[in-house]
Amino acid sequence: MGRTMYDTGEECWGDNPPFRAPVFVLTHRPRPTPVKEGGTTFTFVGEGIHSALQQAKAAAGETNVEFAGGASTVRQYLEAGLVDELQLHVVPALLGDGLRLFGGLESGRRSLEVARVVDTPLATRLKHRFVK
Repeated sequence: MGRTMYDTGEECWGDNPPFRAPVFVLTHRPRPTPVKEGGTTFTFVGEGIHSALQQAKAAAGETNVEFAGGASTVRQYLEAGLVDELQLHVVPALLGDGLRLFGGLESGRRSLEVARVVDTPLATRLKHRFVK
């Protein structure tokens, strides 16, 4: 997870965040690991995406590791070729300028295939797999 996502959600998640698993927060400002209800811990990783991924894989064991966060976090993992699936949540709200998710990525083209589309009144969830 990116630090901005953490900072934005910390207060509204409260003592019982929805993650129910260890969360590794990419940051340049490490802090102690808060332990929350439901099995959620937030470990602040200042050594970059590879360190965060390695720690997440160790914590996940045989289960999948998921990335969450804004464009900057996702772009770093995309550029490093570390993403197998990409799920976007499109919400019908204008939040301002924001950051371009695919802006600044190297020009090498990677093909995606649609894995799932779920449409609800609150958001449309688009899941794609990278074709290998």
